[in-house]
Amino acid sequence: MTTVNVSDRPAADIKGDALVLGTVESDGNASLAAGHGLPRSAATHLGKQLGALHATGKAEETLTVADVPGIAAGRVVLVGLGTGTGRTTSFEPEVLRRAAGAAVRSLKKARKVVVALPASNVESVAAVAEGAALGAYRYAAPKGGAKGAKATAGESDGVTAVTVVTSEARGKAAKAAATRAQVLADAKAYARDLVNTPPNKLFPQSFAESVKDRASGAKGKVTVKVLDEKALAKGGFGGIVGVGQGSVNPPRIVQVSWSPAKAKGSVALVGKGITFDSGGLCIKPPASMLTMKSDMAGAAAVAATVFAAAELGVPVAVTGYLCLAENMPSGSAQRPSDVVTMRDGTTVEILDTDAEGRMVLGDGICLAGEAKPDAIVDIATLTGAQMVALGPRVAGIMANDDSFRDRVRAAADASGEAAWPMPLPEDLRPQLDSATADLAHKGERWGGMLTAGLFLREFVTEGTPWAHVDIAGPSFNEGSAWGYTPKGGTGFGVGTLLSLIEGYAA
Repeated sequence: MTTVNVSDRPAADIKGDALVLGTVESDGNASLAAGHGLPRSAATHLGKQLGALHATGKAEETLTVADVPGIAAGRVVLVGLGTGTGRTTSFEPEVLRRAAGAAVRSLKKARKVVVALPASNVESVAAVAEGAALGAYRYAAPKGGAKGAKATAGESDGVTAVTVVTSEARGKAAKAAATRAQVLADAKAYARDLVNTPPNKLFPQSFAESVKDRASGAKGKVTVKVLDEKALAKGGFGGIVGVGQGSVNPPRIVQVSWSPAKAKGSVALVGKGITFDSGGLCIKPPASMLTMKSDMAGAAAVAATVFAAAELGVPVAVTGYLCLAENMPSGSAQRPSDVVTMRDGTTVEILDTDAEGRMVLGDGICLAGEAKPDAIVDIATLTGAQMVALGPRVAGIMANDDSFRDRVRAAADASGEAAWPMPLPEDLRPQLDSATADLAHKGERWGGMLTAGLFLREFVTEGTPWAHVDIAGPSFNEGSAWGYTPKGGTGFGVGTLLSLIEGYAA
């Protein structure tokens, strides 16, 4: 875990392995951002270095300068904030979040980092703290042999402490923002680790064990209940049982709950947890399987969010339902044209075994509704159509209630997680009609993200606000790292869900 604190001491005087400062772009040149508080000699030296290095100050540009006179830290990392002047003191939170993340992510063999970006109010402090802590993430990949031992040792040299410099440091709000940033970053790191774990190491039962292990050490009391394959069959969870029946690793539903005294509300979170998706009998092309260890990112986000809410003591009851299965082809796998019975008794005709996520979520939504929460949110790497419509960085939000959809969107905006509201057109609903069951589980090609949402809506208890968040794109970064987002698992959704839950405490 990376610890986060705040200080109002001059940035130049705080000892550390590195000091992060902002630069701004003006007429193609870079200059130091306002509010750095450096001695004149240090500011002059850095100004000359910016010119010599042909710095631009463009967003997320990073440059490192060593042995700056008058600065206690051994290195200075200069990170671009984009267009501004030497007098600009106000930047959008996401600009600060990404800049802090890019700067910290660029560091090697640095454990203690001081971040002095423009943070003159609590919102800015929170953004800088979050970005820096998220940028410190490193996945400790399992490696063997002498080379592997060296690699693991090198990965442990990452940033372990972040100090955010701000004039607000003595206030309770700034300290609370630093604490929240630390908890959020740790929760996202847990979600990222789960997503990055090789699929032969993470399967339904081992995922469940991971959650139980984390719950045993949680600061807030988190309870965990696991439904195994026998309990799922007995309980009528035909959707998840059907998806998982082709694998030697049987399915699980893990119920993880934070139940504070005098809760001000209750929210249910349902996460898709396909620990590996081969497509089943409708098998995927080989290249399409390379990232399918990430098909459980929704469940990872849900688990991480519940732990974060407990750690922060948010006075809202939160229950996560992790719908875990491995979708594999075998002699026992379900077939296209099979008809299964869901938890609520609805019969569903299977058309494509590679559209398995909605089946496990349908059962999870039914179970969540039985507890009568104030709202239900499901989150899932559900459709390729989401990426076609919105690209790899923007999630789609659908809901049975426009005001609740807007509330989830606002939570996403507040957390810096890009999301866009999408409709559930009634004219597409007939695509889910079936001659052999109550529902066909998939519609036509066009509007595939929307018909998936329409399918899930069928399992929501009438009168319960519900939203579906499709994170097929932003849950896993196949390209280069950027901002505070690493390559691989991103932890997308944890910030949105935590902000949403906190809203019920207001």
